[in-house]
Amino acid sequence: MKKYLFFILALCSIAMAPAQTKIGGVVLPNSLNYGNNSLVLNGAGVREKLWIDLYAGGLYLSDKTSDANTILMANKPMAIKLHIISKLITSDKMLDAVNEGFENSTNGNTSHISEEIKKFQNLFKEEIKKNDVFDLIYNPGKGVIVLKNGEEKGIIKGEEFKKALFGIWLANRPADDDLKEAMLGKS
Repeated sequence: MKKYLFFILALCSIAMAPAQTKIGGVVLPNSLNYGNNSLVLNGAGVREKLWIDLYAGGLYLSDKTSDANTILMANKPMAIKLHIISKLITSDKMLDAVNEGFENSTNGNTSHISEEIKKFQNLFKEEIKKNDVFDLIYNPGKGVIVLKNGEEKGIIKGEEFKKALFGIWLANRPADDDLKEAMLGKS
């Protein structure tokens, strides 16, 4: 009888596994549904600069992988969720970081996506506050859908733009090496 009770308790604890991941003092869901796409949390971490936690970031994919190049080259649904955890993040600082990220992601070759980058920059001109949440959702054929606190702010078309955008966190010169490793599920 004790064996059966232990077995039932073990099954219940597996079934009640957390549907969320706590990182950087905030909670990220372990799965997301965007339209017809179900995505799972591939990995999550914290963007840190000068020992200050700036935001928690999670990478969501349809199939988990730890290969950054596979993710960047894939024309599949995916998303990055950014949860701002510092009062130090402002729109200007976010724009500076995004601009630097695009330069690093593309090895300085942004001319072919300059119009898309301008559209993306315009989406971050509104004030950014602690606890704001940004969802950057790539939907093949539609583009990158940008949500702020669940509200759609705009769509930027193009797979090349998606590669450069996701490259900010996953390319050879990412915004934060530790965050890249965490998003790839390696830490």
